Amino acid sequence: MADTHVLFVEDDDVIREATQLTLERDGYTVTAVPDGLTGLEAFRDDRPDIALLDVMLPKLDGVSLCRHIRDASTVPVIMLSARADSIDVVLGLEAGADDYVTKPFDGAVLVARIRAVLRRFGHASGPNGHHAPGADRAAEGEEVLRFGELEVDTEGMEVRTAGRPVSLTPTEMRLLLEFSAAPGTVLSRDQLLGRVWDYGWGGDTRVVDVHVQRLRGKIGQERIETVRGFGYKLRG
Repeated sequence: MADTHVLFVEDDDVIREATQLTLERDGYTVTAVPDGLTGLEAFRDDRPDIALLDVMLPKLDGVSLCRHIRDASTVPVIMLSARADSIDVVLGLEAGADDYVTKPFDGAVLVARIRAVLRRFGHASGPNGHHAPGADRAAEGEEVLRFGELEVDTEGMEVRTAGRPVSLTPTEMRLLLEFSAAPGTVLSRDQLLGRVWDYGWGGDTRVVDVHVQRLRGKIGQERIETVRGFGYKLRG
């Protein structure tokens, strides 16, 4: 954990300093900065292993900062929002964030969420330098799974549609692998939260919905079907 570098962008001095101490006590190396532009510079200079971004930041808001990070990298991003029932959460996820935590948060909860995200990203190499452990189940059979024009290479962690490569974030890849492992099977949002996001507790299913929409935009809207009242399934 001592080699794990966290970028923490938060304009509230008390929250920033207290959270930095909590993370450092847990063994993380932390770069803590007070605004979005400084956060972008720190990201480019330091290349952290994970970024924690407050939504409401001066100079460059957290959602815009997330977009800049996602355009340049697949580094995992957790958004911090004080307004869980607002559009902020969805905007952050649509910008490419992998998860979010609502403020005020308990330090132990934040650390647990960071660990869950890093477990998802940290085992082996995938399409963008990360591995999705969900691939293990899909890879037990064929290495290349085909669903019409969609091809999922579970060994090389690559995806193609009509022969063209598709760039997925590690979280999107994990999601697709879960669907690919059981085509035609309905997976509930809670199942996906547990398998893809590694939640051992209840979570916000908006995380699943937004990532499904992002994935549909890349592999085809018709490929993942919504089964109302139950969840989603991949059309075989």
